[in-house]
Amino acid sequence: MQRKVTAAIMIIVLLFTPAACGSERNEKKRFEAEFLRLFDTVTRVIGYAGSKDDFNRQVNLIYDNLEEYHQLFDIYNSYEGIANIKTINDQAGIAPVKVDRRIIDLLLFSKEAYQLTDGQLNVALGAVLKIWHDHREAALENPEAAALPAMEELKRASEHTDIDQIIIDQENSTVYLADPQMSLDVGGIAKGYAVEQVSRLAEKNGFTQALISVGGNVRAIGIRADGVKWKVGIQNPFDQNGEDISKVGLKDISLVTSGSYERYYVVDGKKYHHIIDPDTLFPAEGYESVTILCPDSGMADALAKVINMPYEEGLALIESLPGTEALWVFPDKTVKTSSHFKDFLAD
Repeated sequence: MQRKVTAAIMIIVLLFTPAACGSERNEKKRFEAEFLRLFDTVTRVIGYAGSKDDFNRQVNLIYDNLEEYHQLFDIYNSYEGIANIKTINDQAGIAPVKVDRRIIDLLLFSKEAYQLTDGQLNVALGAVLKIWHDHREAALENPEAAALPAMEELKRASEHTDIDQIIIDQENSTVYLADPQMSLDVGGIAKGYAVEQVSRLAEKNGFTQALISVGGNVRAIGIRADGVKWKVGIQNPFDQNGEDISKVGLKDISLVTSGSYERYYVVDGKKYHHIIDPDTLFPAEGYESVTILCPDSGMADALAKVINMPYEEGLALIESLPGTEALWVFPDKTVKTSSHFKDFLAD
C-alpha cells in the first residue's frame, strides 16, 4: 500500500487564492507542500489541482519516487533489499553488483556529462571527495581543530578516479568498479537527475502546472494557472550596472545554483567549501556561485560544474547548448551572464 505523505512526515499543505481555469466545476486551486529528509534537504512542491485530495495524490507520487531515488543513490547508508551506490562502493574490486535500472541510467548519464564538461563532473571522484567530507565533518564538530587535507593524500586518492574503471553491463544490469580503491560519489548530479525523472513522471500523471524544488534544484512544469511563468529568485545577483536580475520566469525548465556559500568549514579564517575542482583537488575559487537554466534538471546539475572552469571556457560550453543559459557571480560581486539569460528575467 502506498504510504500517505500526510501521515508519514507531517506534510504541510496550504491553500492559496483560487486560480480560474475554465468553468467553476473544473477550477483549479493552488496548493503547497513541504517535506524533509529526502536527499538530506527540504523538498517543496507548489501546484494547481482540482482538490486537496488530487494534490495530495500527486505529492505522494513525487515523495514515494524521490524516496526510491534517494535510497538508490545513497553513498552513506544501506537499505534492506536494495543494492545502491554504497553497495557498489563496498564491492569495489571484488564483484559486479546487480542494480536497479535507474542506477544504470544515472551512471550512463553521468558518463555523458563527464565528456560534456571535460571531466569537471566526475562521479568517480569519490576517493578525493571523501577526504574533504571527513575533514569538513571533523571541523564542524571541533572548529578549533579544523585542518586541511594533505596534498599528498589527495594526490594518492586522485589516482583512483578514472571514470572508465566503472564497468557497466546493461544486459545483466550490473555495475563493477574495477579499481578496488575507487568509490562513486554522485552528489554532484543525483539530486538534479532525480528531480528531472520525478517531474516527468508527475507530468505524465496529469500534474501539468507545478514547481518542484529539492534543496534548490528547481524544476518548473508548465506555468501558473493565471498564465504567468513561475517566478524564482537567485541569491544576490546584480549586473555591473546595478540592475536587479534576481528573479527569473520559468516554464518547462530547470534552475540550479551551485555556490561556495553552501557547505563549508573555516581554517585560519578562510572558508573551504564542498565544490572540489578535480584539477586542483581543492575547492574551486573562481566564482561565488553559478546559476544554470536548462530544460533538463540533471544536466543543469552537471553544467553547474562550470564553476570549476575559467569563464571563457564555461561560457563557450553554455553557448554551445540549445536552451541553456548561465549566470556567474564573481568573488567581487561582479555578475556575467550568457547571451540570452536576461530573456528569462521576471519582474
